[in-house]
Amino acid sequence: LTNHFDWLPSSLYICSHGYLTFYPSHFTRKQEKEQGNREKTMNGYERVNSKGASKAEQIDLESGETLYPGISYGENQLRWGFIRKVYGILAAQLVLTTVVSAFVVLSAPVNELLRGNSGLLLFLCLIPFILLWPLHVYHQKHPVNLIVLGLFTVSLSLTVGVSCANTDGRIVLEALILTAGVVTSLTGYTFWASKKGKDFSYLGPILFTSLIILILTGLIQMFFPLGPTSVAIYGGISALIFCGYIVYDTDNLSYGHGTIV
Repeated sequence: LTNHFDWLPSSLYICSHGYLTFYPSHFTRKQEKEQGNREKTMNGYERVNSKGASKAEQIDLESGETLYPGISYGENQLRWGFIRKVYGILAAQLVLTTVVSAFVVLSAPVNELLRGNSGLLLFLCLIPFILLWPLHVYHQKHPVNLIVLGLFTVSLSLTVGVSCANTDGRIVLEALILTAGVVTSLTGYTFWASKKGKDFSYLGPILFTSLIILILTGLIQMFFPLGPTSVAIYGGISALIFCGYIVYDTDNLSYGHGTIV
């Protein structure tokens, strides 16, 4: 009786929609083994069968390094390479920001020039927002994208340097430690949640709406200053919004909602 049903194990496949589909194909055990070593397509990706995968692929899949369930080995490797590139650029931006900010803090003439000229300081605050447009337009034009990104980072670094020069060093250190702790913990949590299949893409519209309200409130505050309590509440809400953006952007890196360049 068993010989008549050699094809049965290869006739049942769990589809991506969650139900069983029966394929009455008369495979032999040898054909089933050969078929099992082939890559099958699911949800638009080629799923790697652990029986037919190479040793390196098996180690990668079994070590828990996959970004999310259902991703293929090739897509997983490509996505990790993209993530390393993104965080490498981010690290370079942080180093550049530190160098420029330290120069502004330690150079008294530069600090006095920026602090004493409110028009120049306001212009430097507006430059990052102006550069957002060429950053979007030339994000795939190398090396123009890196040049614009460098200008964006330097313009932000100058304002950060002025803020650090006119703020107590203890407060700056506290802000650095808190920021590093929050970013590290939220990034780690998002990667862990992605491995479990969680998706945070729904946060996009919520965060964008909150950011618009935050910007408008800041503009209103320039003409109608808020009290100390309101400023503290405003700062806390701002921190929560950008914490949400850390989770949302990290989720986009994991699931590939953005474009791999």
